[in-house]
Amino acid sequence: MYPYTNEDAAWQRLQDLQREMENSRMIAAWRPRLGLEALGRIAGRVWLIAGLAARRPPRRRPQPIRHDAA
Repeated sequence: MYPYTNEDAAWQRLQDLQREMENSRMIAAWRPRLGLEALGRIAGRVWLIAGLAARRPPRRRPQPIRHDAA
């Protein structure tokens, strides 16, 4: 049996579909702003970490290991 033979049920289903489509459009329009904000926070953290790393003195190179047989 087809579940939407009732006209009122079919109308309700159509309204639900339209509401779902509108919600998905709103969410899709909202996500880029959220992505840009997150990208800005990540860029700020990278800038901070890079700045701290630049102030650190250079690492010493380890001396090569000598294997003398004598």
